[in-house]
Amino acid sequence: MSLTEPPSLLLTNTPAIEAGFGSSTLLYFLVIGVLLLLSALISGSESAFFSLRPKDNMELRQENTSRSKLILNLLAKPQELLATMLITNNFVNVGVVILSTFILNDVYPVQKGQELMRFLVEVIGITLLLLLFGEVVPKIFANRNALFVVRWMSYPLYFLERTPPISWMKKALVKGTNFIQKYAKANMSVNSDELEQALALTKQHTSSEDEHKILEGIVKFGKTEASEIMTPRVEVEDIDADEAFPEVMKRILEVGYSRMPVFQESPDNIIGILYIKDLLPHLDAGPEFEWKQILRKPFFVPENKKINDLLQEFQRMKMHLAVEIVGDITDEFDDTEISFTKRDDHTFVFEGRTSLNDFLKIVGETHHDLIERAGGEAETLGGLIIEQAGRILKNNEFIMVGPFKMVVESSDKKRVKSVKVIIHA
Repeated sequence: MSLTEPPSLLLTNTPAIEAGFGSSTLLYFLVIGVLLLLSALISGSESAFFSLRPKDNMELRQENTSRSKLILNLLAKPQELLATMLITNNFVNVGVVILSTFILNDVYPVQKGQELMRFLVEVIGITLLLLLFGEVVPKIFANRNALFVVRWMSYPLYFLERTPPISWMKKALVKGTNFIQKYAKANMSVNSDELEQALALTKQHTSSEDEHKILEGIVKFGKTEASEIMTPRVEVEDIDADEAFPEVMKRILEVGYSRMPVFQESPDNIIGILYIKDLLPHLDAGPEFEWKQILRKPFFVPENKKINDLLQEFQRMKMHLAVEIVGDITDEFDDTEISFTKRDDHTFVFEGRTSLNDFLKIVGETHHDLIERAGGEAETLGGLIIEQAGRILKNNEFIMVGPFKMVVESSDKKRVKSVKVIIHA
């Protein structure tokens, strides 16, 4: 019995070891290979899609094929595209890590006294594997062959965007990102002052005075209002809407501007903007040509609008010219009658041009500090609403200022005409 027991033990243990290493481990290796390929494709796609040059985009537009249209549609929603790539890549990488751990358990099981070595092999080995084959190599290739990769991966990414649970997670990620961006933007009101203070503290360490002036200009840019950079009306070169076409052409040649405001009856009444390039097809037209038909709508902005916000609107609307709105301002010492309607003890209707001083005479001087803080540089009730909202509110839109609910009853593109004020106790 002593001679036959050891062989019997050897025969019962060996098949178990071979089965564990031979079948499941090889399957793990195969799946990891597929996952690494997927990781490489997704990483390469990320690099390719977001490194396309303007001439590549132009080439895709000129192709006008179903594939090129699909690529341009994907690029039109970069947040959704990037979210799809990141979610997919994370799923793949987690799969690689889990399966790699199973393989290590088979070929290099944890032994007493070698826990640290096993940990280092697991962390460093898997990390290098993912970095080399899942990130570095595919991204280098994709950068050099961006259009090829984009064309090849457009349809797979299109289907991934619409495949649950990736599609669900993509929507949640994009919405969460947008919420964070809005929240961050809303909490940046004091950054300008903090930057100015920091700039003053570090002025002595600045290597160049010119560089310091540039930085000061950037900080002050966000505080500058439209009224500070607008061209005064007396210096504006404009065109009378009643002028005939030959006089208009003569005026354009005299001035030399590419865009000119057009007024009706008074320079204060701007009815449109004439783009000189719009006249090019009509250079041979006679005096009877109705040139006012090609006017573009004017863009009106309040005088207290910050120019960094104005610049963003210019970029979004692809415009280059704005008309500043300056309303009548009632002097605080004027003895004029205040125009308002009292509907009940808590509801009043004022004209938008009512001065804040007159408004306080009606609702109570105890609210002076509140209105002064909310109004900023505004002098009128309509100006206060524009200051708080950052735009001219439409009818029935409202803002809250302390106990006052200010509802716009009437407005146009230039001003707030009528405001209903409801006083909450």
